Amino acid sequence: MRVLMFGWEFPPHISGGLGTASYGLTKGMATLDDLDVIFVVPKAWGDEDQSVVRLIGANQVPVAFKKVLYRGFRRPLEKIEVSSKIVPYIDPEDYWKVISSEVSGYKLVVNTNNNGTVDFSGKYNNNLMDEINKYAIVASVIAEENDFDIIHAHDWLAYPAGIAAMEVSGKPLVIHVHATDFDRSGGNVNPDVYRIEKNGMDAASKIITVSNLTRDIVINKYNINPGKVETVYNAVEPVFIPEDLVVKKGFDEKVVTFLGRITLQKGPEYFIEAAYKVLQVMGNVRFVMAGSGDMMERMIRRAASLKITDRFHFTGFLKGNDVFTLLGMSDVYIMPSVSEPFGISPLEAMQSNVPVIISKQSGVAEVLTHAVKTDFWDIDAMADAIYGILNYPDLADMIIKDGKEEVIQLKWDNSAKHVRDIYYRIIENK
Repeated sequence: MRVLMFGWEFPPHISGGLGTASYGLTKGMATLDDLDVIFVVPKAWGDEDQSVVRLIGANQVPVAFKKVLYRGFRRPLEKIEVSSKIVPYIDPEDYWKVISSEVSGYKLVVNTNNNGTVDFSGKYNNNLMDEINKYAIVASVIAEENDFDIIHAHDWLAYPAGIAAMEVSGKPLVIHVHATDFDRSGGNVNPDVYRIEKNGMDAASKIITVSNLTRDIVINKYNINPGKVETVYNAVEPVFIPEDLVVKKGFDEKVVTFLGRITLQKGPEYFIEAAYKVLQVMGNVRFVMAGSGDMMERMIRRAASLKITDRFHFTGFLKGNDVFTLLGMSDVYIMPSVSEPFGISPLEAMQSNVPVIISKQSGVAEVLTHAVKTDFWDIDAMADAIYGILNYPDLADMIIKDGKEEVIQLKWDNSAKHVRDIYYRIIENK
């Protein structure tokens, strides 16, 4: 079975859990002899690992003057010509009205470069909606020129591309919900994003969610039939610490680490408040907030107002070996997320022999037994858990030992087999 898979990022060019999860699942699929994956991203940089997957960058696909037949309408759209002459960018709702038009011969045009390809930034910037539209157009060309059995689209950014490929090919669409805008916004959803998410969910033959927490949101907030939504838990790549990676703390103090985007969803303010409470009763501890995000300046100001900046460190965004260097220095890892669809970073911390504290409002809490769980808002319980782990070595050792044994069982191979089973059920039912 050949899978045409659409994502938005691929290692080493990732900014969070989406790219990590997409890559992990793809590697798991590569171990299955009956699956062949074509993975598409808006922009391929040329240094991606293609040992386990065929990677296509939408920025490398010639589209100038390509003709794409859209099927499924009473009077099919005869062709879409992507030319280099005019650039009438439109919003997602209008875009789908255009490609669903019953008017024969309409030409939708976007800008191409001298090579006949469409430029993508590959980033999350102010023209994100434009890039989503362009990605969908190129996806229709890719779907026309490749053979496959099923389409798989990761997260809302890729849903329009998946729908476009479905309309061209007539093949079933699976969408993979790694997060919803209810998670990212704290409930104050962006109507344009919600519309794209809802369109993808309605068009899909099956919806995969990364936790039951996310499954409930999809069912209740997007009015989706529960029978259409199935949970496939994420996993974690085995950690291989490089032999030349030497971790030297350089000071005889404990380290408590927050590692993630500094945004509303991740609950950074609760981490700072818990840190303040711990520092009232013990002094030989430092707190590290590793990451970047729209709340970073606000968090720096809050730490300053609490007069704990001499014990608080902001590293900025970390990746690669820097992440594991920090984990190697850490005595506690904490993820106080307000709404976390899953959360892979606690699994990486457990693999690195770090005891973890996670919020009960996270999907990963559904699969972990040997982690301390608190409500994200309960800074007293959070502070007590930090204090206990730091001051009772036997407790920390037990959490580390049992946690590492537990996380070893969370393999991407198992997630891939579950997804494969979903594919076969869809095709058989179709």
